[in-house]
Amino acid sequence: MIWIILVSLLLLPVLPPSTSSDNATTNQSLEITDDDDDHDVTLKSDKNPPAAKYGEKCTMPCELAAKFMKEERHSLCSDLQHSIVSYTRSTRKMIRDLIDEQQKSLELLSNQVMELTSKVSSLSLEVQRSNTETLSVKPVQSHGRDCSDIKETLDASVSKIPSGIYIIHPENIEYPFEVFCEMDYMDGGWTVVQRRTDGLTDFKRPWSDYINGFGHLPGEHWLGLRKIFNIVSQKQTPFQLHIAFVSQDDSTAYASYDKFWIEDETNFFRIHLGRYAGSAGDAFRGYEQEENQETAPFSTSDVDNDGCNPTCTFDGNAVESCSIHQNGTGWWFNQCGRANLNGSPSDQDQATIPNMRWETWTKNGIPVQIKSVTMKIRRMVIHQNN
Repeated sequence: MIWIILVSLLLLPVLPPSTSSDNATTNQSLEITDDDDDHDVTLKSDKNPPAAKYGEKCTMPCELAAKFMKEERHSLCSDLQHSIVSYTRSTRKMIRDLIDEQQKSLELLSNQVMELTSKVSSLSLEVQRSNTETLSVKPVQSHGRDCSDIKETLDASVSKIPSGIYIIHPENIEYPFEVFCEMDYMDGGWTVVQRRTDGLTDFKRPWSDYINGFGHLPGEHWLGLRKIFNIVSQKQTPFQLHIAFVSQDDSTAYASYDKFWIEDETNFFRIHLGRYAGSAGDAFRGYEQEENQETAPFSTSDVDNDGCNPTCTFDGNAVESCSIHQNGTGWWFNQCGRANLNGSPSDQDQATIPNMRWETWTKNGIPVQIKSVTMKIRRMVIHQNN
């Protein structure tokens, strides 16, 4: 509508003087003709005003058209600006909605992946445990005082004695019990008292569990302090303790002690070690006297025998309990020391390294991270002089 008005104003013709004005001018001219020369000046002055009025009639429509065009441009720019702002806002909202929707989808997928990963991990552990259980699940019905005694008995009748679960009956106890015998490692006859391999067994245990034993004999387990005591306390039967290590990069080392034995429960199963041999270093005795764990009583989080009175220094920190500070595991602690092969590898809340510790086994001056370890005992060969 506005454009129609503007076009009309631009095309509007300049109206000629009216008839009455023409008559007046004619009469005026006639009158001037009859008069003298002074009236000629009057006539010229009378003709100038109409010319000025005619010019004013031309100016008004042009100014009005320009004004309308300016207002129209302003209106169009304002409408365009509002449209751009509105479009930008709606686009931003649409993008935010899409991002939120994608984020929700990603979170859902992430949760599904975590759930599936957990299921796969559980199934993998079940398969691993199942495969482990196939290794001599049923104990071999062959009795002996320990695995060394069983090996000596079977050597005469069996060409190859398999490793697995056997029943032993040490001297001076009422009931037999099952153990895992390694028959193919260094001439065999080893009774396994501790094994760490896959992290399936929790070693954060109270005193009662460490006394009686826990875990799964073909896999990770702790035989039990009472059973270990019953084996090594047999008369005139010295035992060797052998510890086999495997690091995270699959390198191996060992530590061996002859004349190994532990005291009874009333003395908290104090450990006694003979001469050391091996490639992993003597972490039981450490580098300094205050680190020496030999003759130390066994200690757990609920039965504290670690000698921290009132505190011990561990990795530069003052601790009240070595067991609690090392994830609630049990060991022969003495001022914490440099060894704890029962450390829990699954706890990530501790500031210090929570894994198994044998700090004399080093590489480039740094303790090696242990992946698996087995503690086993075997009768020592006694050489009698004639």
